[in-house]
Amino acid sequence: MALDELKSAVPDYAKDLKLNLGSVIGNSDLPQQQLWGTVLACAIASRSPKVLRELEPEAKANLSPEAYQAAKAAAAIMAMNNVFYRTRHLLSDPEYGNLRAGLRMNVIGNPGVEKVDFELWSLAVSAINGCGMCLDSHEQVLRKAGVEREAIQEAVKIAAVIQAVGATVDAEAVLAE
Repeated sequence: MALDELKSAVPDYAKDLKLNLGSVIGNSDLPQQQLWGTVLACAIASRSPKVLRELEPEAKANLSPEAYQAAKAAAAIMAMNNVFYRTRHLLSDPEYGNLRAGLRMNVIGNPGVEKVDFELWSLAVSAINGCGMCLDSHEQVLRKAGVEREAIQEAVKIAAVIQAVGATVDAEAVLAE
């Protein structure tokens, strides 16, 4: 199992990450599609080749072809949107918020899967990318759709752990050179 391979790559000093990785994936209350879509989107967003290589096959095996593509699309569109909207928020001139974005984002309106699933994946990627505006926006859509705070927090926990595991195993690989 690739998850076991990834856990074995986590060094002893980061034992908490290893335990958390097994827990957030193995003990998640999220439905399978939401769980594995979140895992895949976050593995992509982590920018860690090792994390993506190890988690993608299991995610692909647990997702429909449509969900697999939609999770990748969530990671892709949020890579753009998180930079754009985070920058708008961080600039001291509020007039940027009044300008038309002019960026294509059609996949958000028609992701090919349930809107709630795509929103959850987008929220998790936004957590990794640190965009407060996007986090607020996706959280509000999810809450209006009836998604409980616990499920939203579950997706954020997955994002946090996958990001931390990626940073740690990639750093270890560099240090071992």
